[in-house]
Amino acid sequence: MQQILDAILAGDTSKEDFANLDVPESYRAVTIHKDEVDIFEGQESRDKDPRKSLHVEDVALPELGPGEAYVAVMASAINYNTVWTSIFEPMPTFGFLERYGKISPLGKRHDLPYHVVGSDLSGVVLKTGLGVHSWNPGDEVVAHCLSVELESSDGHNDTMLDPEQRIWGFETNFGGLAHIALVKSNQLMPKPDHLTWEEAASPGLVNSTAYRQLVSRNGAGMKQGDNVLIWGASGGLGGFATQYAVNGGATPICVVSNDEKAEICRKMGAELIINRSEEDWKFWSDENTQDPKEWRRLGKKIRELTGGEDVDIVFEHPGKETFGASVFAARKGGTIVTCASTSGYMHQYDNRYLWMNLKKIVGSHFANYRESWEANRLISKGMIHPTLSRTYSLDEVGQASLDVHHNKHQGKVGVLCLAPEEGLGVRDAQFREQHVDAINRFRGV
Repeated sequence: MQQILDAILAGDTSKEDFANLDVPESYRAVTIHKDEVDIFEGQESRDKDPRKSLHVEDVALPELGPGEAYVAVMASAINYNTVWTSIFEPMPTFGFLERYGKISPLGKRHDLPYHVVGSDLSGVVLKTGLGVHSWNPGDEVVAHCLSVELESSDGHNDTMLDPEQRIWGFETNFGGLAHIALVKSNQLMPKPDHLTWEEAASPGLVNSTAYRQLVSRNGAGMKQGDNVLIWGASGGLGGFATQYAVNGGATPICVVSNDEKAEICRKMGAELIINRSEEDWKFWSDENTQDPKEWRRLGKKIRELTGGEDVDIVFEHPGKETFGASVFAARKGGTIVTCASTSGYMHQYDNRYLWMNLKKIVGSHFANYRESWEANRLISKGMIHPTLSRTYSLDEVGQASLDVHHNKHQGKVGVLCLAPEEGLGVRDAQFREQHVDAINRFRGV
């Protein structure tokens, strides 16, 4: 791997030289083990410790198939799906790998007693398989996490509807928290030249998810003038939603948990902030009962901030804890768009507020290639910025995942893979200088 790293760090290695580099038979990766899926049995979710289940070890390089590429990973990032994988919730991911292994000989490569995790990367293409024409060794890339087979007609209008759609590094093997990753060529996008490796790696999953969920016609279809309630507005997903609302002429109403996170939203350009620590909402009066009075108190607070208007869109991802309040808070004819459920998957709400007020609940899951490309293009143009707040080494992935699990992070948490230190990988210093204030502001520097 040192020869590969030296070629990348040199900055002037030719495409031909990259193509001639030897690809190793094994590489360093973050894994979970199939024989450890019961190690947290009987524990509450919060007590499950990713440091006990995530391993950093050498694994065999998988066979390269048609339409695929090896990427030398300079940096990656932590997502909630990494946390869920590490604590084996809501179920162990090995079931995904087993099912994938049954569809084809190439799928069988993924069904192993270990799972290399990670759904983000920035890095350099090392080698491509048959049928790959748009990417070459030496290309600097980022990857989005949609993996599709596209053998069914169902996915050709929107690849997220493909019956064999999977999230790379979560429902497939050989993810981005490693020195080398195996990706499909249609996961690749150009690395933004003005960003460091760790900055470029951090937006992938959450930026694309926020774009589809809020901006795309497949999601909420946000328009100018919309009021948008954004839960967790300073976090990895909510931070991009806040940026899209500000840039798109909408008005974000940012819900955060403390003053520090409120200030992050203000730095993004948001003006209407709700600090949950000050409001002390208790949407659930007990484990099984919600309190509509608290929903009404939320609605009153929103109208105080907006000058009497309700919200057109609710950007939902906490799930069980907030969903009843979200359905209530949306205006008549409004949209609650939801992805993930970090506080619980079993949502409850009063359907009278939905059906009698003609509201819509829209499910949104990651993004198709076009949506991901558009989201990455906006970063390359300096219109959307990474929200990276802290970077760990590959050996510290367990601690990084624990911090995300316990919500101790702000924005995205990055991981250096092959990159020996932060700050490397900038290819367009002049463009970066034009945007450095925003880059630093969004990093909380």
